[in-house]
Amino acid sequence: MRIGILGLGRIGVFHAETLSGLGAVTSLVVADPVADAAKSAAERFGAEVADSPEAVLAAGVDGLVVAAATDAHPALIRAGVAAGVPVFCEKPVARTMAEGVEVLKAVEGSGVPVQIGFNRRFDAGFMAAREAVRGGALGKLHTVRSTTLDPAPPPAAYVAASGGIFRDCSVHDFDMIRWVTGREVTEVYAVGGNRGADHIREAGDADTTGAVLTLDDGTIAVVSNSRHNGRGHDVRMELLGFADSVAVGLEDRLPLRSVEPGATFPAGTPHDFFMDRFAAAYRAELAAFTEVVAGSRPSPCTVADALEAGWIAEACTLSLREHRPVTVAQVRQG
Repeated sequence: MRIGILGLGRIGVFHAETLSGLGAVTSLVVADPVADAAKSAAERFGAEVADSPEAVLAAGVDGLVVAAATDAHPALIRAGVAAGVPVFCEKPVARTMAEGVEVLKAVEGSGVPVQIGFNRRFDAGFMAAREAVRGGALGKLHTVRSTTLDPAPPPAAYVAASGGIFRDCSVHDFDMIRWVTGREVTEVYAVGGNRGADHIREAGDADTTGAVLTLDDGTIAVVSNSRHNGRGHDVRMELLGFADSVAVGLEDRLPLRSVEPGATFPAGTPHDFFMDRFAAAYRAELAAFTEVVAGSRPSPCTVADALEAGWIAEACTLSLREHRPVTVAQVRQG
């Protein structure tokens, strides 16, 4: 199949490398507002260069990968769907939930699949945890703990456009809580502070947050996030049930140092970058997209799925700002 790629920054280039190595992909067509970026990717991966998104779609692509800036996501998703081309788009669907809802309305009923990039759905540990929960091995859940800690904050320009830590970072935890447990979040209470970078404070954002989520069956989920985790990139989930408990991320590259006498775990070099921690998941995610393009599977993460995680992020953002519990229904209703 022939795949178009829009956006050739860090993640776009990674996707181009992954796609060029998949047997199902015979050719790539790439475009980026920075001509040199497109030319460099074309030379590296043997791709064709197009000078616009319209030109990529006109080049007879079977699928479209959107790795462009967030502001461009809504228009590019719609363009792909209007052309009848299956779309893979990095999260988020749009900068605001209102825009995201409009995208959902535009693609629903089109018959054209759209896959949103929540790569943790393809991580082996998270998939095993989901199987354990859904298969009943843990019994009834009572507590979920989910953690995403970055080793260093992103640059000021990124923070200013990210929509805040809940929408940019925590949203992965929110998606995993829904996906692994099969439950919906009904209410949140969030706190946050600034312990480091001035540019995050100046943007009106927090660099360290905590949120307590109540799920629709009464399970309590605790989410912890920070932009300052000096030992590395720490992503974990613990699921505690009446019959058993499991953890994702407890492996030798866990960025945590035990001080127990005689302890040797973890023994490996800590993860220091999200693309390192989830390299295999990113590749599996795009392999799944080629199956979506081929029509052999439905989208594993729809626009509607992505918006559900977004509503939780909206609720946490409001809770932090107003220092009160917020229901997801409140933000959904506006």
